[in-house]
Amino acid sequence: MPDVLLPRTFAALRHRNFRLFWFGQLISLIGTWMQSIAQSWLVLDITKSAFMLGLVSTMGTLPVLLFALPAGAIADRVNKRNLLIITQTVMMVLAFILAVLASLHMVRVWHIIVLASLLGLANAFDMPCRQALVVEMVGRDDLLNAIALNSTMFNAARIMGPAIAGILIGAVGTAMCFYLNGASFIAVIIGLALMRIKFEPPPPKDETILHDMLEGLRYIRHHTVILTIIAIVAVFSVFGMPYTMLMPVFAKDVLHTNAHGYGLLMTATGIGAVAGALTLAAFSHVRQRGRLILASSIIFIVFINLFAASRSMLWSLPLLAVIGFAMVNQAAAGNALIQIHARDDLRGRVMGVFSMMFLGFAPFGSFQAGVVAQHFGAPLALVIGSAVMALTLALVLILRPEIRNL
Repeated sequence: MPDVLLPRTFAALRHRNFRLFWFGQLISLIGTWMQSIAQSWLVLDITKSAFMLGLVSTMGTLPVLLFALPAGAIADRVNKRNLLIITQTVMMVLAFILAVLASLHMVRVWHIIVLASLLGLANAFDMPCRQALVVEMVGRDDLLNAIALNSTMFNAARIMGPAIAGILIGAVGTAMCFYLNGASFIAVIIGLALMRIKFEPPPPKDETILHDMLEGLRYIRHHTVILTIIAIVAVFSVFGMPYTMLMPVFAKDVLHTNAHGYGLLMTATGIGAVAGALTLAAFSHVRQRGRLILASSIIFIVFINLFAASRSMLWSLPLLAVIGFAMVNQAAAGNALIQIHARDDLRGRVMGVFSMMFLGFAPFGSFQAGVVAQHFGAPLALVIGSAVMALTLALVLILRPEIRNL
């Protein structure tokens, strides 16, 4: 990458609070990805069922659908840093509980479902708060760069976490992945504790949380840009993102590989996503982000179909890298456009709805993909999903052509 682009690429790291947040999250997310890979592998090993794999994924994200909106309303009222310390501590405790159960060979699938549900509940409060806090750390000028660097962090962890998990699962089992994930939360909790962010409580008001939630929904409904992007995010969450949930099935039944191969597949997606996030960070000053969302969506659809048709690891790895590249550009550009257009006093609620659509709708995607994969195979589940996504993009271009000029 040319030297002239380096300062712009990492501009948000000039802010001390963001540096503490970014490096702490990087360590924590490596652990999170290790647990995600190990948990999926453990569920498939215990149940031998793609349906159960989908059910666990569904229960892990369903709380985001149910609670992200009230969580966003709460985030607009409280000290976001303190709320994040609480949610991250809860996640750490849950990881250690799963680690103990797995190491004592006492774990059952219902244990995993309960713990995944509680983790999803903590995540429901964590996601909108964490995303709304970014602008308080870096300001509006560096917002898109910060979001792109957060995507870089997330997907760098996607590379390292699965690779480490693949080695550990084969060498010592899944429990060590859960222990290391629990320990990784210490880094982000320390980073949050060291941050210096001035909290200015909002003016006292008599309205209830329900009133605040409805106010946020009305605002989104009348804001064409935010509403359109959130609609795209929702459809891609349900019909596109389940490809990650089905990756163990592709590894075992389609590509006929082992835990190490499964880790490589997830790592390939992460490599492409990191490349995409760094590219977006370097060119975060460039306009026409709406075109970027649409172009990334089209690339995602095309390469999901190519991956579904692949029966070779040699071809599947580069295809997943392109999928990761497109995925992160679409999500990060959409996130940035929403936050740039959102009112400051409503940002928590707007990001609550974004989180609800991005992750909260994932249970429907995991469930439908799991059912189709169980009866007709994982490749067909991806093909059907891509058809729905393509139809959605066509409708957006017809009904909201102005999205191309944002």
